[in-house]
Amino acid sequence: MAPKSRSSRADSPERLTAIGALANLASMSIVLRDICRYPVKGLSPEHLQEVTLTADAALPFDRQYALALGSTPVSGAISEWMPKSSFLCLMRNEKLAQLETNFDDATQTLTVRRAGNQVARGQLTQKIGRTLIEDFFAAFMKDEARGRPKLVEAANGHVLSDHDSPVISIINLNSVKDLARVVGSEIDPQRFRGNFMVDGLDAWAEFELCGKRVSLGGAVLEIVMPIDRCAATNVNPATAERDLNIPKDMMRGYGHIDCGVFARVVDGGVVATGNEFQIT
Repeated sequence: MAPKSRSSRADSPERLTAIGALANLASMSIVLRDICRYPVKGLSPEHLQEVTLTADAALPFDRQYALALGSTPVSGAISEWMPKSSFLCLMRNEKLAQLETNFDDATQTLTVRRAGNQVARGQLTQKIGRTLIEDFFAAFMKDEARGRPKLVEAANGHVLSDHDSPVISIINLNSVKDLARVVGSEIDPQRFRGNFMVDGLDAWAEFELCGKRVSLGGAVLEIVMPIDRCAATNVNPATAERDLNIPKDMMRGYGHIDCGVFARVVDGGVVATGNEFQIT
């Protein structure tokens, strides 16, 4: 995901608003409201109260696993980074949003539920456990899986997210609210599948943080680039329906398709909901 040219937003209304907001950041209370991780790419989030960050790493277990399409050439259960087109993902497979998942850190066991009923369970570090999960998704996704899906784990130093480097995605809840105004419909922030949901920052001011460092709890992050958005955001996480066209509406309303920013962990430490961001 290459960063957008800064000039592409030079005269946009939200950029002008953000410039004013940046000047007042010292007096703003920017609060971490929610922490989310996605142990298996494309599946449901887990909400955490706190997390221990490590330098140059994603959230623990975030996008640690993914379901490679049957047509994706993989060898073994370990994979380096590949583009999202290699995997089952919401960009193409909105049916995934019908499922609720739970991941147990200690055993790395994934439980899959549909309409509240358990439909699959397997320990992802064991071949039999991976087979049980693969069997379910082969039957559930049918032709969309393009053959038998293969559960893979990220290789050391890799993460199976849309970005090819271990980063944390930050979503400004006020930007989502402003986008809802443009779209004319309420928008669930979970559509953007971010790791950190923040409040107290003026809409779109997150773009002006790019290149800056922020302290959060016991960690230090560097905001590195905006996040451009794809058709995955069109899927309603509550209904699994593709009921909006977020990239089209963003381009119409703002002249770009960026929402949220990526951050790199510079110094690790414990981060918890309720922590405030401080510009360093």
